[in-house]
Amino acid sequence: MTSLPSRRHLLQLATASATTLWLPRSAWSQPRIGSNPFTLGIASGSPLHDSVVLWTRLLPADASLGAEAVTVRWEMAHDEQFKRVAHSGQAQASASLGHAVHVEVPGLEPDRWYFYRFMLGGPGNDWVSPTGRTRTLPAPDGPASSLRLAYASCQRWEHGQYSAWRHMQAEQLDLVLFLGDYIYEYAGAQNAVRPVTGSFTLSLADYRARYALHKSDLALQGAHAMCPWLATWDDHEVQNDYAQLQAGDGGPEVADFPARRAAAYQAYYEHMPLRASVLTKAVQGMASGAEMRIYQQVRFGKLANLYLLDARQYRDAPVCTTGGKRGSSTVKVDDCKAWADPARSMLGSAQERWLDDAFARAARAEGWNVLGQQSLLGPRDFETGPGTTMWNDGWDGYSAARNRLTAAMHKHTLANAVVLGGDVHENWVGHVKADYGKPDSPHVGVEFCGTSITSRAFPGGHEKIPAYLAENPHFVFADAKAKGYGVAHFTPDKLTTTLRAVSDVTLQDASIQTLAKFEVKAGTAQVERA
Repeated sequence: MTSLPSRRHLLQLATASATTLWLPRSAWSQPRIGSNPFTLGIASGSPLHDSVVLWTRLLPADASLGAEAVTVRWEMAHDEQFKRVAHSGQAQASASLGHAVHVEVPGLEPDRWYFYRFMLGGPGNDWVSPTGRTRTLPAPDGPASSLRLAYASCQRWEHGQYSAWRHMQAEQLDLVLFLGDYIYEYAGAQNAVRPVTGSFTLSLADYRARYALHKSDLALQGAHAMCPWLATWDDHEVQNDYAQLQAGDGGPEVADFPARRAAAYQAYYEHMPLRASVLTKAVQGMASGAEMRIYQQVRFGKLANLYLLDARQYRDAPVCTTGGKRGSSTVKVDDCKAWADPARSMLGSAQERWLDDAFARAARAEGWNVLGQQSLLGPRDFETGPGTTMWNDGWDGYSAARNRLTAAMHKHTLANAVVLGGDVHENWVGHVKADYGKPDSPHVGVEFCGTSITSRAFPGGHEKIPAYLAENPHFVFADAKAKGYGVAHFTPDKLTTTLRAVSDVTLQDASIQTLAKFEVKAGTAQVERA
Protein backbone atom coordinates (compact mmCIF):
# COMPACT_ATOMS: atom_id res chain seq x y z
CA MET A 1 0.00 0.00 0.00
CA THR A 2 1.36 3.42 -0.95
CA SER A 3 2.25 5.46 2.13
CA LEU A 4 0.03 8.42 2.91
CA PRO A 5 1.06 11.95 3.89
CA SER A 6 0.48 13.19 7.41
CA ARG A 7 -2.65 15.10 8.35
CA ARG A 8 -0.85 18.42 8.79
CA HIS A 9 1.18 17.99 5.61
CA LEU A 10 -1.85 17.11 3.47
CA LEU A 11 -3.94 19.95 4.82
CA GLN A 12 -1.10 22.37 4.07
CA LEU A 13 -0.79 20.99 0.56
CA ALA A 14 -4.52 21.13 -0.07
CA THR A 15 -4.73 24.68 1.20
CA ALA A 16 -1.78 25.79 -0.92
CA SER A 17 -3.33 24.12 -3.95
CA ALA A 18 -6.71 25.73 -3.36
CA THR A 19 -5.63 29.28 -2.65
CA THR A 20 -5.11 32.04 -5.16
CA LEU A 21 -1.84 33.22 -3.66
CA TRP A 22 0.77 35.13 -5.63
CA LEU A 23 4.21 33.55 -5.42
CA PRO A 24 7.56 35.19 -6.08
CA ARG A 25 8.79 34.70 -9.60
CA SER A 26 11.56 32.37 -8.47
CA ALA A 27 8.95 30.08 -6.90
CA TRP A 28 7.52 29.20 -10.30
CA SER A 29 10.74 28.63 -12.18
CA GLN A 30 9.97 25.30 -13.79
CA PRO A 31 11.93 22.41 -15.23
CA ARG A 32 11.52 22.10 -18.95
CA ILE A 33 8.29 20.19 -19.67
CA GLY A 34 8.76 17.76 -22.51
CA SER A 35 5.11 17.08 -23.36
CA ASN A 36 1.61 18.38 -22.71
CA PRO A 37 0.98 18.30 -18.93
CA PHE A 38 -2.81 18.79 -19.31
CA THR A 39 -3.58 15.31 -20.66
CA LEU A 40 -6.42 14.82 -18.14
CA GLY A 41 -8.18 18.01 -19.12
CA ILE A 42 -9.61 20.67 -16.84
CA ALA A 43 -12.78 21.04 -14.80
CA SER A 44 -14.74 23.32 -12.52
CA GLY A 45 -17.17 22.55 -9.74
CA SER A 46 -18.51 23.13 -6.24
CA PRO A 47 -20.03 26.44 -7.42
CA LEU A 48 -21.50 29.06 -5.11
CA HIS A 49 -22.92 32.49 -5.91
CA ASP A 50 -19.49 34.12 -5.40
CA SER A 51 -16.97 31.31 -5.85
CA VAL A 52 -16.07 28.24 -7.90
CA VAL A 53 -13.33 25.60 -7.86
CA LEU A 54 -11.03 25.23 -10.87
CA TRP A 55 -9.28 21.89 -11.29
CA THR A 56 -6.58 20.16 -13.27
CA ARG A 57 -4.03 17.44 -12.64
CA LEU A 58 -0.66 17.59 -14.33
CA LEU A 59 0.28 14.32 -16.02
CA PRO A 60 2.61 14.70 -19.02
CA ALA A 61 3.07 11.57 -21.09
CA ASP A 62 6.81 11.60 -20.48
CA ALA A 63 6.34 11.78 -16.66
CA SER A 64 8.80 14.67 -16.53
CA LEU A 65 7.47 16.37 -13.37
CA GLY A 66 9.24 14.14 -10.86
CA ALA A 67 8.70 14.53 -7.13
CA GLU A 68 8.93 18.33 -6.96
CA ALA A 69 6.03 20.72 -6.48
CA VAL A 70 5.09 22.70 -9.57
CA THR A 71 3.54 26.15 -9.70
CA VAL A 72 0.68 26.57 -12.16
CA ARG A 73 -0.69 29.87 -13.38
CA TRP A 74 -4.40 30.31 -14.03
CA GLU A 75 -6.73 32.93 -15.48
CA MET A 76 -10.47 33.60 -15.42
CA ALA A 77 -11.94 35.94 -18.02
CA HIS A 78 -15.24 37.33 -19.17
CA ASP A 79 -14.47 36.35 -22.77
CA GLU A 80 -13.13 33.23 -24.45
CA GLN A 81 -10.17 35.15 -25.92
CA PHE A 82 -9.06 36.27 -22.41
CA LYS A 83 -8.97 39.92 -23.41
CA ARG A 84 -10.96 40.87 -20.30
CA VAL A 85 -9.29 38.90 -17.51
CA ALA A 86 -11.34 39.03 -14.31
CA HIS A 87 -9.05 37.08 -11.97
CA SER A 88 -5.65 35.40 -12.18
CA GLY A 89 -3.14 33.81 -9.87
CA GLN A 90 -0.87 30.87 -9.14
CA ALA A 91 -1.35 27.58 -7.31
CA GLN A 92 0.86 24.73 -6.18
CA ALA A 93 0.64 21.27 -7.74
CA SER A 94 2.25 18.98 -5.18
CA ALA A 95 3.54 15.50 -5.95
CA SER A 96 1.99 14.36 -2.65
CA LEU A 97 -1.42 15.14 -4.14
CA GLY A 98 -0.60 13.65 -7.55
CA HIS A 99 0.21 17.11 -8.96
CA ALA A 100 -3.49 17.96 -8.73
CA VAL A 101 -4.56 21.61 -8.62
CA HIS A 102 -7.65 22.93 -6.85
CA VAL A 103 -8.10 26.70 -7.10
CA GLU A 104 -10.94 28.16 -5.06
CA VAL A 105 -11.59 31.50 -6.73
CA PRO A 106 -13.38 33.96 -4.41
CA GLY A 107 -14.97 37.34 -5.07
CA LEU A 108 -16.85 36.42 -8.25
CA GLU A 109 -20.03 38.06 -9.44
CA PRO A 110 -23.23 36.04 -8.94
CA ASP A 111 -25.07 34.42 -11.85
CA ARG A 112 -22.17 35.00 -14.23
CA TRP A 113 -20.40 32.85 -16.83
CA TYR A 114 -16.60 32.87 -16.97
CA PHE A 115 -13.87 31.26 -19.05
CA TYR A 116 -10.73 29.80 -17.47
CA ARG A 117 -7.43 28.15 -18.33
CA PHE A 118 -4.16 26.99 -16.77
CA MET A 119 -0.59 27.66 -17.88
CA LEU A 120 2.63 25.89 -17.02
CA GLY A 121 6.26 26.57 -17.93
CA GLY A 122 8.18 29.62 -18.98
CA PRO A 123 9.31 31.50 -22.09
CA GLY A 124 9.81 29.12 -24.98
CA ASN A 125 8.30 26.24 -23.06
CA ASP A 126 4.83 27.40 -22.08
CA TRP A 127 1.99 24.89 -22.05
CA VAL A 128 -1.58 26.21 -22.07
CA SER A 129 -4.54 24.05 -21.13
CA PRO A 130 -7.81 23.88 -23.06
CA THR A 131 -10.27 26.63 -22.20
CA GLY A 132 -13.13 25.79 -19.87
CA ARG A 133 -16.41 27.54 -19.22
CA THR A 134 -17.87 27.86 -15.75
CA ARG A 135 -20.43 29.87 -13.86
CA THR A 136 -21.46 31.14 -10.46
CA LEU A 137 -24.92 30.53 -9.07
CA PRO A 138 -27.50 33.28 -8.62
CA ALA A 139 -27.41 34.91 -5.18
CA PRO A 140 -29.40 32.86 -2.66
CA ASP A 141 -32.12 35.51 -2.40
CA GLY A 142 -31.87 36.58 -6.04
CA PRO A 143 -34.17 35.92 -8.99
CA ALA A 144 -33.58 32.95 -11.29
CA SER A 145 -35.87 32.06 -14.16
CA SER A 146 -34.25 28.84 -15.38
CA LEU A 147 -31.95 26.00 -14.29
CA ARG A 148 -30.88 23.27 -16.71
CA LEU A 149 -28.93 20.44 -15.16
CA ALA A 150 -27.96 16.99 -16.36
CA TYR A 151 -27.83 14.04 -13.97
CA ALA A 152 -25.64 11.05 -14.73
CA SER A 153 -23.87 8.11 -13.11
CA CYS A 154 -22.07 4.80 -13.63
CA GLN A 155 -19.50 5.04 -16.40
CA ARG A 156 -17.69 1.70 -16.44
CA TRP A 157 -14.88 2.05 -18.98
CA GLU A 158 -15.08 -1.51 -20.29
CA HIS A 159 -18.81 -1.40 -20.99
CA GLY A 160 -18.86 1.29 -23.66
CA GLN A 161 -17.77 4.52 -25.24
CA TYR A 162 -18.48 7.90 -23.70
CA SER A 163 -20.59 9.23 -26.56
CA ALA A 164 -23.20 10.33 -24.02
CA TRP A 165 -20.74 12.90 -22.65
CA ARG A 166 -20.11 14.19 -26.17
CA HIS A 167 -23.83 14.74 -26.77
CA MET A 168 -24.32 16.31 -23.36
CA GLN A 169 -22.10 19.20 -24.44
CA ALA A 170 -24.89 20.40 -26.75
CA GLU A 171 -27.55 20.52 -24.00
CA GLN A 172 -26.88 24.14 -22.90
CA LEU A 173 -26.51 23.17 -19.26
CA ASP A 174 -25.95 25.24 -16.15
CA LEU A 175 -24.76 22.29 -14.05
CA VAL A 176 -23.92 18.60 -14.17
CA LEU A 177 -24.98 16.47 -11.20
CA PHE A 178 -22.84 13.34 -11.08
CA LEU A 179 -24.32 10.73 -8.77
CA GLY A 180 -21.68 8.08 -8.32
CA ASP A 181 -19.47 5.35 -9.81
CA TYR A 182 -17.12 7.67 -11.66
CA ILE A 183 -14.63 4.80 -11.88
CA TYR A 184 -14.90 1.05 -11.29
CA GLU A 185 -12.36 -0.60 -9.06
CA TYR A 186 -12.23 -3.89 -10.94
CA ALA A 187 -11.36 -5.05 -14.43
CA GLY A 188 -11.99 -8.03 -16.65
CA ALA A 189 -15.51 -7.50 -17.99
CA GLN A 190 -16.79 -10.10 -20.41
CA ASN A 191 -17.10 -8.84 -24.00
CA ALA A 192 -15.35 -5.62 -23.03
CA VAL A 193 -15.80 -2.78 -25.50
CA ARG A 194 -12.42 -1.37 -24.46
CA PRO A 195 -9.99 -2.80 -21.91
CA VAL A 196 -8.79 -1.13 -18.75
CA THR A 197 -5.15 -0.95 -17.79
CA GLY A 198 -4.30 -2.74 -14.55
CA SER A 199 -6.41 -5.04 -12.44
CA PHE A 200 -8.10 -4.31 -9.08
CA THR A 201 -7.40 -0.90 -7.60
CA LEU A 202 -5.93 -1.39 -4.13
CA SER A 203 -3.30 1.32 -3.63
CA LEU A 204 -3.21 5.07 -4.14
CA ALA A 205 -1.17 4.52 -7.31
CA ASP A 206 -3.82 2.09 -8.60
CA TYR A 207 -6.68 4.52 -8.02
CA ARG A 208 -4.74 7.38 -9.59
CA ALA A 209 -4.10 5.29 -12.69
CA ARG A 210 -7.76 4.30 -13.00
CA TYR A 211 -8.90 7.92 -12.75
CA ALA A 212 -6.26 8.94 -15.27
CA LEU A 213 -7.58 6.32 -17.70
CA HIS A 214 -11.15 7.59 -17.41
CA LYS A 215 -10.11 11.22 -17.65
CA SER A 216 -8.09 10.54 -20.80
CA ASP A 217 -11.38 10.29 -22.69
CA LEU A 218 -11.89 13.47 -24.70
CA ALA A 219 -15.68 13.34 -24.52
CA LEU A 220 -15.56 13.25 -20.72
CA GLN A 221 -13.00 16.06 -20.72
CA GLY A 222 -15.34 18.13 -22.86
CA ALA A 223 -18.26 17.54 -20.50
CA HIS A 224 -16.14 18.72 -17.57
CA ALA A 225 -15.06 21.83 -19.46
CA MET A 226 -18.57 22.93 -20.51
CA CYS A 227 -19.98 23.90 -17.07
CA PRO A 228 -19.42 23.30 -13.34
CA TRP A 229 -20.14 19.94 -11.74
CA LEU A 230 -21.58 18.93 -8.39
CA ALA A 231 -20.45 15.38 -7.64
CA THR A 232 -21.00 12.65 -5.11
CA TRP A 233 -19.76 9.06 -5.02
CA ASP A 234 -21.15 5.58 -4.61
CA ASP A 235 -19.35 2.29 -3.97
CA HIS A 236 -17.12 1.66 -6.99
CA GLU A 237 -14.93 4.65 -6.24
CA VAL A 238 -13.67 2.36 -3.44
CA GLN A 239 -15.03 -1.21 -3.67
CA ASN A 240 -18.29 -2.81 -4.74
CA ASP A 241 -20.88 -2.68 -1.93
CA TYR A 242 -18.57 -1.38 0.79
CA ALA A 243 -20.27 0.29 3.76
CA GLN A 244 -18.54 2.69 6.15
CA LEU A 245 -15.31 0.93 7.11
CA GLN A 246 -16.48 -2.56 6.14
CA ALA A 247 -15.04 -4.01 2.97
CA GLY A 248 -17.36 -4.90 0.15
CA ASP A 249 -17.41 -7.76 -2.31
CA GLY A 250 -15.03 -8.56 -5.14
CA GLY A 251 -11.30 -8.72 -5.64
CA PRO A 252 -8.47 -9.70 -3.32
CA GLU A 253 -8.81 -9.24 0.41
CA VAL A 254 -6.74 -6.43 1.94
CA ALA A 255 -5.40 -6.52 5.46
CA ASP A 256 -6.25 -2.88 6.11
CA PHE A 257 -9.49 -1.84 4.41
CA PRO A 258 -9.61 1.61 6.11
CA ALA A 259 -6.23 2.37 4.48
CA ARG A 260 -7.58 1.27 1.10
CA ARG A 261 -10.63 3.48 1.58
CA ALA A 262 -8.40 6.41 2.56
CA ALA A 263 -6.30 5.93 -0.60
CA ALA A 264 -9.48 5.83 -2.70
CA TYR A 265 -10.87 8.94 -1.02
CA GLN A 266 -7.61 10.82 -1.59
CA ALA A 267 -7.63 9.84 -5.27
CA TYR A 268 -11.24 11.04 -5.53
CA TYR A 269 -10.26 14.41 -4.09
CA GLU A 270 -7.26 14.63 -6.39
CA HIS A 271 -9.41 14.12 -9.50
CA MET A 272 -12.59 16.07 -8.77
CA PRO A 273 -13.23 19.85 -8.45
CA LEU A 274 -13.82 19.78 -4.69
CA ARG A 275 -13.05 22.31 -1.99
CA ALA A 276 -10.22 21.64 0.44
CA SER A 277 -12.74 21.82 3.28
CA VAL A 278 -14.02 18.33 2.41
CA LEU A 279 -10.78 16.99 3.93
CA THR A 280 -12.02 17.32 7.49
CA LYS A 281 -9.09 15.44 9.00
CA ALA A 282 -7.06 14.72 5.89
CA VAL A 283 -6.26 11.26 4.58
CA GLN A 284 -4.41 10.15 7.69
CA GLY A 285 -7.54 10.77 9.73
CA MET A 286 -9.75 9.01 7.19
CA ALA A 287 -7.60 5.90 7.47
CA SER A 288 -8.84 5.73 11.06
CA GLY A 289 -12.46 6.26 10.04
CA ALA A 290 -12.75 10.06 9.90
CA GLU A 291 -15.10 11.40 7.27
CA MET A 292 -14.50 13.12 3.96
CA ARG A 293 -17.43 15.52 4.03
CA ILE A 294 -18.93 15.70 0.54
CA TYR A 295 -22.64 16.10 1.29
CA GLN A 296 -23.77 19.69 0.91
CA GLN A 297 -26.56 22.12 0.09
CA VAL A 298 -26.41 24.97 -2.39
CA ARG A 299 -29.09 27.40 -3.47
CA PHE A 300 -29.69 28.41 -7.07
CA GLY A 301 -31.28 31.79 -6.37
CA LYS A 302 -34.92 31.61 -5.36
CA LEU A 303 -35.52 28.91 -7.95
CA ALA A 304 -34.01 25.80 -6.35
CA ASN A 305 -32.39 24.26 -3.30
CA LEU A 306 -29.91 21.53 -4.31
CA TYR A 307 -29.03 18.86 -1.75
CA LEU A 308 -26.16 16.54 -2.65
CA LEU A 309 -26.17 13.48 -0.39
CA ASP A 310 -23.63 10.82 0.57
CA ALA A 311 -25.42 7.49 0.84
CA ARG A 312 -22.29 5.33 1.02
CA GLN A 313 -19.75 6.59 3.56
CA TYR A 314 -22.00 6.45 6.65
CA ARG A 315 -24.36 3.56 5.88
CA ASP A 316 -24.78 0.37 7.83
CA ALA A 317 -23.79 -2.84 6.06
CA PRO A 318 -26.43 -4.72 4.02
CA VAL A 319 -28.30 -7.46 5.85
CA CYS A 320 -29.37 -10.99 4.88
CA THR A 321 -27.16 -11.22 1.81
CA THR A 322 -27.46 -14.64 0.19
CA GLY A 323 -24.88 -17.11 1.48
CA GLY A 324 -23.86 -14.81 4.32
CA LYS A 325 -21.22 -13.11 2.19
CA ARG A 326 -20.37 -9.42 2.26
CA GLY A 327 -22.03 -7.18 -0.28
CA SER A 328 -25.46 -7.24 -1.84
CA SER A 329 -28.06 -9.61 -3.22
CA THR A 330 -31.80 -9.85 -3.63
CA VAL A 331 -33.53 -10.87 -0.40
CA LYS A 332 -36.88 -12.40 0.48
CA VAL A 333 -37.98 -9.72 2.89
CA ASP A 334 -40.22 -11.95 5.03
CA ASP A 335 -37.20 -14.13 5.84
CA CYS A 336 -34.99 -11.24 7.00
CA LYS A 337 -35.67 -10.17 10.60
CA ALA A 338 -33.25 -7.24 10.41
CA TRP A 339 -34.84 -5.75 7.28
CA ALA A 340 -36.93 -3.09 9.04
CA ASP A 341 -34.59 -2.49 11.99
CA PRO A 342 -35.16 1.21 12.86
CA ALA A 343 -31.56 1.59 14.04
CA ARG A 344 -30.15 1.01 10.56
CA SER A 345 -29.28 4.04 8.45
CA MET A 346 -28.37 4.82 4.85
CA LEU A 347 -27.11 8.36 5.46
CA GLY A 348 -25.87 8.10 9.05
CA SER A 349 -27.44 9.92 11.98
CA ALA A 350 -25.48 13.16 11.55
CA GLN A 351 -26.39 13.53 7.88
CA GLU A 352 -30.03 12.64 8.63
CA ARG A 353 -30.18 15.44 11.23
CA TRP A 354 -28.48 17.87 8.85
CA LEU A 355 -31.01 17.06 6.11
CA ASP A 356 -34.00 17.36 8.44
CA ASP A 357 -32.77 20.78 9.57
CA ALA A 358 -32.28 21.81 5.94
CA PHE A 359 -35.85 20.72 5.11
CA ALA A 360 -37.14 22.78 8.04
CA ARG A 361 -35.39 25.89 6.70
CA ALA A 362 -36.54 25.17 3.14
CA ALA A 363 -40.16 25.17 4.26
CA ARG A 364 -39.88 28.94 4.45
CA ALA A 365 -38.16 29.33 1.06
CA GLU A 366 -39.37 29.50 -2.50
CA GLY A 367 -38.70 27.17 -5.41
CA TRP A 368 -37.82 23.53 -6.02
CA ASN A 369 -36.08 21.18 -3.59
CA VAL A 370 -33.82 18.81 -5.50
CA LEU A 371 -32.12 15.82 -3.84
CA GLY A 372 -29.16 14.38 -5.73
CA GLN A 373 -28.31 10.97 -4.28
CA GLN A 374 -26.98 7.64 -5.40
CA SER A 375 -29.82 5.17 -5.93
CA LEU A 376 -33.49 4.40 -6.49
CA LEU A 377 -35.61 5.73 -3.63
CA GLY A 378 -39.00 4.09 -4.22
CA PRO A 379 -39.58 0.42 -3.33
CA ARG A 380 -39.00 -2.08 -6.13
CA ASP A 381 -40.46 -5.51 -5.45
CA PHE A 382 -39.11 -8.05 -7.93
CA GLU A 383 -41.61 -10.73 -6.93
CA THR A 384 -44.99 -10.50 -8.65
CA GLY A 385 -47.93 -11.60 -6.52
CA PRO A 386 -47.63 -12.61 -2.85
CA GLY A 387 -44.30 -12.15 -1.12
CA THR A 388 -41.65 -9.49 -1.47
CA THR A 389 -38.16 -9.81 -2.94
CA MET A 390 -35.93 -6.72 -2.94
CA TRP A 391 -32.32 -5.71 -3.42
CA ASN A 392 -30.62 -5.03 -0.11
CA ASP A 393 -27.96 -2.49 -1.17
CA GLY A 394 -30.34 0.29 -2.24
CA TRP A 395 -32.95 2.20 -0.24
CA ASP A 396 -35.10 -0.93 -0.15
CA GLY A 397 -32.53 -2.49 2.17
CA TYR A 398 -32.82 0.52 4.50
CA SER A 399 -36.59 0.85 4.65
CA ALA A 400 -36.68 2.47 8.10
CA ALA A 401 -34.19 5.12 6.94
CA ARG A 402 -36.28 5.73 3.82
CA ASN A 403 -39.38 6.12 5.99
CA ARG A 404 -37.57 8.74 8.05
CA LEU A 405 -36.60 10.62 4.88
CA THR A 406 -40.09 10.66 3.37
CA ALA A 407 -41.61 11.46 6.77
CA ALA A 408 -39.31 14.47 7.05
CA MET A 409 -40.39 15.65 3.61
CA HIS A 410 -44.03 15.28 4.65
CA LYS A 411 -43.56 16.84 8.12
CA HIS A 412 -41.88 19.96 6.76
CA THR A 413 -44.27 20.19 3.79
CA LEU A 414 -41.23 20.26 1.51
CA ALA A 415 -42.46 22.03 -1.60
CA ASN A 416 -41.73 20.80 -5.11
CA ALA A 417 -39.48 17.95 -4.00
CA VAL A 418 -37.55 16.14 -6.75
CA VAL A 419 -35.34 13.12 -6.09
CA LEU A 420 -32.63 12.33 -8.65
CA GLY A 421 -30.73 9.04 -8.50
CA GLY A 422 -28.56 6.55 -10.34
CA ASP A 423 -26.79 3.25 -9.55
CA VAL A 424 -29.33 0.77 -10.99
CA HIS A 425 -28.28 1.28 -14.66
CA GLU A 426 -31.94 1.73 -15.64
CA ASN A 427 -34.39 4.61 -15.94
CA TRP A 428 -37.18 4.74 -13.35
CA VAL A 429 -39.73 7.56 -13.01
CA GLY A 430 -42.35 7.79 -10.29
CA HIS A 431 -43.87 9.43 -7.27
CA VAL A 432 -42.37 9.74 -3.80
CA LYS A 433 -44.98 8.81 -1.19
CA ALA A 434 -45.12 9.78 2.47
CA ASP A 435 -45.71 6.10 3.29
CA TYR A 436 -45.12 3.57 0.53
CA GLY A 437 -46.94 0.92 2.59
CA LYS A 438 -50.26 2.75 2.15
CA PRO A 439 -51.64 2.99 -1.41
CA ASP A 440 -53.60 6.14 -0.55
CA SER A 441 -50.61 7.88 1.06
CA PRO A 442 -50.06 11.39 -0.35
CA HIS A 443 -47.31 12.18 -2.83
CA VAL A 444 -44.53 14.23 -1.25
CA GLY A 445 -42.38 14.51 -4.35
CA VAL A 446 -41.38 12.95 -7.66
CA GLU A 447 -38.45 10.72 -8.58
CA PHE A 448 -36.23 10.40 -11.64
CA CYS A 449 -33.65 7.65 -11.29
CA GLY A 450 -31.34 7.73 -14.29
CA THR A 451 -29.69 5.04 -16.35
CA SER A 452 -25.93 4.67 -16.66
CA ILE A 453 -23.50 6.38 -19.01
CA THR A 454 -22.19 2.93 -20.03
CA SER A 455 -22.59 0.34 -17.24
CA ARG A 456 -24.70 -2.66 -18.18
CA ALA A 457 -28.02 -3.49 -16.58
CA PHE A 458 -28.82 -6.92 -15.16
CA PRO A 459 -29.47 -9.44 -17.97
CA GLY A 460 -33.10 -10.02 -18.86
CA GLY A 461 -34.40 -7.09 -16.87
CA HIS A 462 -36.04 -5.28 -19.76
CA GLU A 463 -38.54 -8.06 -20.47
CA LYS A 464 -39.72 -7.94 -16.85
CA ILE A 465 -40.35 -4.19 -16.76
CA PRO A 466 -44.15 -4.39 -17.39
CA ALA A 467 -44.55 -6.84 -14.49
CA TYR A 468 -42.38 -4.71 -12.23
CA LEU A 469 -44.41 -1.60 -13.00
CA ALA A 470 -47.64 -3.45 -12.20
CA GLU A 471 -46.17 -4.66 -8.90
CA ASN A 472 -44.85 -1.21 -7.96
CA PRO A 473 -47.53 1.29 -9.05
CA HIS A 474 -45.79 4.33 -7.54
CA PHE A 475 -43.58 4.14 -10.65
CA VAL A 476 -45.05 5.35 -13.94
CA PHE A 477 -42.19 4.55 -16.34
CA ALA A 478 -39.14 2.29 -16.50
CA ASP A 479 -36.62 1.21 -19.12
CA ALA A 480 -33.72 -1.23 -18.77
CA LYS A 481 -32.13 -0.89 -22.22
CA ALA A 482 -31.13 2.72 -22.75
CA LYS A 483 -27.78 4.24 -21.80
CA GLY A 484 -27.32 7.97 -21.44
CA TYR A 485 -28.39 10.70 -19.03
CA GLY A 486 -31.28 12.90 -17.98
CA VAL A 487 -31.79 16.64 -18.39
CA ALA A 488 -33.94 18.41 -15.79
CA HIS A 489 -35.10 21.92 -16.72
CA PHE A 490 -36.53 23.89 -13.81
CA THR A 491 -38.57 27.08 -14.15
CA PRO A 492 -40.77 28.73 -11.51
CA ASP A 493 -43.85 27.07 -13.06
CA LYS A 494 -42.72 23.55 -13.94
CA LEU A 495 -40.03 20.92 -14.25
CA THR A 496 -39.41 19.27 -17.60
CA THR A 497 -37.27 16.13 -17.50
CA THR A 498 -35.94 14.59 -20.71
CA LEU A 499 -34.41 11.12 -20.77
CA ARG A 500 -31.65 11.06 -23.39
CA ALA A 501 -30.40 7.76 -24.83
CA VAL A 502 -27.49 6.93 -27.14
CA SER A 503 -28.17 4.64 -30.09
CA ASP A 504 -25.32 2.21 -29.40
CA VAL A 505 -23.11 2.50 -26.32
CA THR A 506 -20.31 0.58 -28.05
CA LEU A 507 -19.80 3.28 -30.69
CA GLN A 508 -17.89 6.54 -30.30
CA ASP A 509 -20.09 8.15 -32.97
CA ALA A 510 -23.42 6.92 -31.57
CA SER A 511 -26.37 9.21 -32.15
CA ILE A 512 -28.67 10.52 -29.42
CA GLN A 513 -32.44 10.51 -29.12
CA THR A 514 -35.12 11.28 -26.57
CA LEU A 515 -36.38 8.15 -24.85
CA ALA A 516 -39.16 9.89 -22.93
CA LYS A 517 -40.14 13.31 -21.60
CA PHE A 518 -42.05 14.28 -18.46
CA GLU A 519 -43.48 17.39 -16.83
CA VAL A 520 -44.19 18.26 -13.22
CA LYS A 521 -46.16 21.41 -12.51
CA ALA A 522 -45.01 23.38 -9.51
CA GLY A 523 -47.07 22.57 -6.44
CA THR A 524 -48.49 19.25 -7.72
CA ALA A 525 -45.96 16.41 -7.04
CA GLN A 526 -47.51 14.71 -10.06
CA VAL A 527 -45.54 13.31 -13.01
CA GLU A 528 -47.17 13.65 -16.42
CA ARG A 529 -45.89 12.31 -19.74
CA ALA A 530 -45.04 15.23 -22.03
